[in-house]
Amino acid sequence: MPIINRIAEFHDDMTAWRRDFHQHPELNFQEVRTSGIVAEKLREFGCDEVVTGIATTGVVGVIRGRGEGGAIGLRADMDALPILEESGAPWSSQTPGVMHACGHDGHTTMLLGAARYLAETRNFSGTAYVIFQPAEEMGGGGEVMVKEGLFERFPMDRVYGLHNWPSLPAGEFYWRVGPVMAAVADIRITITGKGTHGAMPHTGNDPVVIAAQIVTAFQSIVARNVEPVEGAVVTIGEIKGGNAFNVIPETVTLRGTARWFQPEVGDILEAKVKALASGIAAAFGATAEVIFERMYPATINEAASTGLAAEAAEAVSGTSKVKELPKPTMGGEDFAFMLNAKDGAYLMLGGGRTGTDPQVHHPRYDFNDEVLPVGASWWATLVERQLPRKD
Repeated sequence: MPIINRIAEFHDDMTAWRRDFHQHPELNFQEVRTSGIVAEKLREFGCDEVVTGIATTGVVGVIRGRGEGGAIGLRADMDALPILEESGAPWSSQTPGVMHACGHDGHTTMLLGAARYLAETRNFSGTAYVIFQPAEEMGGGGEVMVKEGLFERFPMDRVYGLHNWPSLPAGEFYWRVGPVMAAVADIRITITGKGTHGAMPHTGNDPVVIAAQIVTAFQSIVARNVEPVEGAVVTIGEIKGGNAFNVIPETVTLRGTARWFQPEVGDILEAKVKALASGIAAAFGATAEVIFERMYPATINEAASTGLAAEAAEAVSGTSKVKELPKPTMGGEDFAFMLNAKDGAYLMLGGGRTGTDPQVHHPRYDFNDEVLPVGASWWATLVERQLPRKD
């Protein structure tokens, strides 16, 4: 079974929706226009219920099939990133400094396409819930939806997510049982020394030197504390301090991230980041305030749900284009909160055109519209295969 014919028929409509979303990106919990369009279209498609206001701007559409049966949830994210777009596309962002650099415009569109088809055909029993989530990009919208009773208000057996991946061939699906994306922490460190003239360092206590020692020491955390077969990362990506070339500042701030899969590894990273930063600062006679904020847990696919998701992908793209992801990625994903609360799976959909496409979170990235009917067909096939009609 290839791409569903009916979905292929409105490919142009989906492309227009996607490009409109792309032109009007909105950040975490600010997806007012986006969620308004989503809700309007779900009502237009004939969904049985359209519930808004979950996690501020989240939307859930309820589509009932023909007869009693189970229920599954299909989730897409809606938010954009604070990045200045450089794609040069005619449909580039009209909001300076904000763009859909992760493909959430495509994710939302694919799920809208599936909702349109499912509401038209009702070729299933039970209930399909289409979940449009705000604030995936470090806003934790998935966690908020779960805390606000998503699974109690919309009881479902399983929940599924899908992410485009431009480094993989367009139209191919990639699955993996177990960890597929990493847990994420935000590291913030403020080092306080004593500022002075750059020509008289002996009269001060240089936090720049201390910061350099801390960043260097952090390179030993994973290398010498985490078992080599485990995956972990500690990265400092931002250093700020000083306003003049000849002045030693009073403070320097460091900002970075930690990633891991196993909870005990996260505990090691947190303990070592705090101990090294505080200890090195103290050894130099300074202080370090250290915040290690755990943002998202690891995204872990349940085996049975992953198998069902892969079977649906094979029905759409063919067996040769559905492959096991050989290893997880250190990227983070707040769909993890939904998978912590409910069985389910998170798959990757290749969107690459040339093999050298800009990766997500790049200012020249743009979602590949050719895969819109592929993703929408996968969503629809999941429902029809897991909730077959009984008449």
